[in-house]
Amino acid sequence: MTDARTRIAAGLERAFAAHGFAEPNVETLRDASGVSLRTLYKYLPSRDAMVGAALEHRHQRFIDRVFGDLPRDPSEALAAIIDRIAGWMAEEAAHGCLFHAAVAAAPNDARLRALLARHKEEVVRRAADVAGLPGCEDDLMLILDGLTQSWPLRRDRAVASAKRLCATLLKVDPPPASGRRAGTWTRSYS
Repeated sequence: MTDARTRIAAGLERAFAAHGFAEPNVETLRDASGVSLRTLYKYLPSRDAMVGAALEHRHQRFIDRVFGDLPRDPSEALAAIIDRIAGWMAEEAAHGCLFHAAVAAAPNDARLRALLARHKEEVVRRAADVAGLPGCEDDLMLILDGLTQSWPLRRDRAVASAKRLCATLLKVDPPPASGRRAGTWTRSYS
């Protein structure tokens, strides 16, 4: 992204986070982007492009914040990821995940669904890598996405639950990394 496009995307991200995806009109989006309407449309010629740029910007900020400079120890790294997601939710997303909100606002938009999937997949892939849990991406998806979705209602209790579940996950031998068919592997969490 160019510097101008990055600044525009940052402003649009803030506008969509504050107002949702249905409410802001083009004047609100222009004001949030900090550029003229002509410049806004030069870089992002449609509302769909604006939403996409805002979500791409948010994705990169989230990845940088959650996964930057993690501890080397897998259990410490996973706990840090949970704490950082909780901090993100408290400061940036007290109403829930902006990617889910975008899909909820346009449930038939395949491009938004793809952005949501790519964002969530990258998060759990990175978490599995740093935690030494290859093959546990589905478990981590439920834990980490469950944390973001339950944050508005449970806050600290959601964090504590996510940490408990991750600690259990770290104690169980992961499934084989290859040759596993989806839905065939089960764990005992006793």
